[in-house]
Amino acid sequence: MAHFHIKKKNGRPYLYVREMARVGGKVKVASQIYIGPPERVVELTKGGGESDIRLKVEEFGALWAALRMDDDIDIASIIDGVVPMDSRENGPLVGEYFLYAILNRMVDPKSKRALGDWYRNTAIGVMRPVDIEELNSERYWAKWDRVTEEHIEEIQRRFFKRIWEIEKPNADCLMFDTTNYYTFMASETDSELARRGKNKAGRDNLRQVGLGLLVARNSRLPLYSVVYPGNTHDSKIFNAIIEDMFQAVLRLQQTKERLTLVTDKGMNSEDNFTWIDEHPRIHFVTTYSTAYAEDLASLPLALFEPVRPSMNTELDEDDRMRAYRTKREFWGKERSVVVTHYPPTARKQEYTFQSKLESIRQELLGMRAKVREQSPHWKDPDAIRDRYQRFCEEMHISSAYYELSFQQLNGQLGMGFKKNAYLVEKKRQTFGRSIIITDNTDWTTTEIIEANLDRWEVERCFRDSNSTMNVRPVRHWTDSKIRCHLLCCMVALTYLRRLELRMQAAGIKRTSKDVLEDLANLHSVLLIDKKTNRPRRMLEQPSKTQVEALKALGYIVNPNGVLQQINH
Repeated sequence: MAHFHIKKKNGRPYLYVREMARVGGKVKVASQIYIGPPERVVELTKGGGESDIRLKVEEFGALWAALRMDDDIDIASIIDGVVPMDSRENGPLVGEYFLYAILNRMVDPKSKRALGDWYRNTAIGVMRPVDIEELNSERYWAKWDRVTEEHIEEIQRRFFKRIWEIEKPNADCLMFDTTNYYTFMASETDSELARRGKNKAGRDNLRQVGLGLLVARNSRLPLYSVVYPGNTHDSKIFNAIIEDMFQAVLRLQQTKERLTLVTDKGMNSEDNFTWIDEHPRIHFVTTYSTAYAEDLASLPLALFEPVRPSMNTELDEDDRMRAYRTKREFWGKERSVVVTHYPPTARKQEYTFQSKLESIRQELLGMRAKVREQSPHWKDPDAIRDRYQRFCEEMHISSAYYELSFQQLNGQLGMGFKKNAYLVEKKRQTFGRSIIITDNTDWTTTEIIEANLDRWEVERCFRDSNSTMNVRPVRHWTDSKIRCHLLCCMVALTYLRRLELRMQAAGIKRTSKDVLEDLANLHSVLLIDKKTNRPRRMLEQPSKTQVEALKALGYIVNPNGVLQQINH
């Protein structure tokens, strides 16, 4: 509670407004604002108008909502129960350092160096008091140095177990996908995690770290995650973790007897599906590259029949998805195969393909002109072919769509080229096509398609990790810090999804990012009440959308600006 505090300097009294809080088991000053000598107070209270005197305005709403997502989880206690306390421990415990990093990731991601300054502008002192001076990068590194890879694994196990107990997600269908986050780590810096590989943001020149995430289909709540070296292929990391991943899931209570895993074609390998086939409870839905099944991808459209996934109901009839179902042997067993055709995707692919073909044609025209001009370095057909192939690689398109020819005329090299109409048309027939394979032979075609479409929800989680939490680039320089950082991001991602679920339960269809950006404008104000001439803290009057979000979390702001729980 805010109160006046008098300090004497050289025998003269000076007035402050103080707020006290219990930090680390001791009562400490959480906030102190200098007012001035007694005559200054008289001037303030006798000023014109009826308005209260604002002393400090602090960000409140978004941070408060983020904290509510941790109320029944208590990630700090989970971490402190795993990482042993140091005999010389002082200040916030390791779990507290993780919590304050997680909350910041959810609301307004900052570097560890800027974290303390960010918290100074918030009302953290009245929500979860902490000595902000302790939240500096040096203290973070000292605390995180004590967290091992084994600690991270145990923290995740306990965290996901707690999420499962509280949220009780429907777990008959799980979705797994991977992503990677590039870093600016120098080549000579020692790291097992940060390696160069195929980067999903197109930054192949940079070292990267891989992250795999298992998500419950209906709730999109993460249930398992793994950090791995950035040069590991998706199928290899999937093979390395599949047993551990499902053991973790099956240890959770109330799992369904039959579990279906939805993945994309990057996880496909003989070993992975052999493991799934041998497991009595695990089934799969995956995609398959059209390049390796051209006969399926180029089937006549007349064979396809309309299907009714949820997305189709909002489209014109000409744009609706169609499907062809058959059976075929894949990975040593007969599987159900669904080939889909989606016209909007076909049009986008056609446009992109034609644009690339035109870029290739313009490049070849320029090459031919240089050959005719007998420019230096343009007299060797093999070198020219190499240049052409490198250009196509940069465009991410096959070089086979144009055929190059060379001839010698009067001692001078001539160059020609023509489009391979057969390959172009063959490629065009695959536009808008997807191949889905499953061992759930009893599922309807619509069920198979919708399970595959929902896999995009995992990719949305990864997009959120970048657009909301700024995970990339990873600005940590040791593997232990990278693991701690990605643990914070994974917990923050889970909490953001919990917030969306709370909103949905109240009939509010808004993203967590939208809700938090809105609540960030709900401030806590420390003021001197003109009626009582006493200091007090209150919240600003919330907007309509802020009221809806607060009610969804079980709270209201009363007429006196006090946040109170709704009595049910």
